[in-house]
Amino acid sequence: MTRGKFITLEGVDGAGKSSHVDWLAGRLRARGITLVVTREPGGTPLGEKLRDILLADSMHLETETLLMFAARREHLDKLIVPALERGDWVLSDRFSDASFAYQGGGRGLDFARIRVLEAWVQQDLQPDLTLFFDLSVELARQRLSNTSMPPDRFEKEGAPFFERVRKAYQTRAIESGGRIRPIDSSRSMDEIRQELELIIATI
Repeated sequence: MTRGKFITLEGVDGAGKSSHVDWLAGRLRARGITLVVTREPGGTPLGEKLRDILLADSMHLETETLLMFAARREHLDKLIVPALERGDWVLSDRFSDASFAYQGGGRGLDFARIRVLEAWVQQDLQPDLTLFFDLSVELARQRLSNTSMPPDRFEKEGAPFFERVRKAYQTRAIESGGRIRPIDSSRSMDEIRQELELIIATI
């Protein structure tokens, strides 16, 4: 049986990536692909409990990082790997690139320590394609301010934090060998989706 494809969406809070998840899922299913849609942190019953803690409770940076990877380990074991092995595709709103961007770039944790956790938890598993929705921090924060949902503790961070997060994403994209595809998220929804259509047609 052919292994399924693993696609992830990344970007700073407010970049608009979540707005495209359902549309992408619909386009892939229209091609006859059996698809699992998920998110991080979360994706499993335990992962969702950890998500609630991570988004609400103040904690030490190392605790935060370890909990992120604990949720990811469960996610891989219970959902992602089984789906890929049975030939299904997986579309995830965030994966480990977010740990490098948020805990590494944003909060300043040594990237070497994150790489150790990445290797331990994921082994050699990486997404086949990562769509990085890139947007200026100023515009991303404007978009967040227009939502009715109360901000979580990450969204409450200031502009300098998100500048570091965005820079970490941009650097990781450059170093990814083409796995991470930057998407200019300042454009209209239609323009972005035209580009996404062309990208997913090649995978």
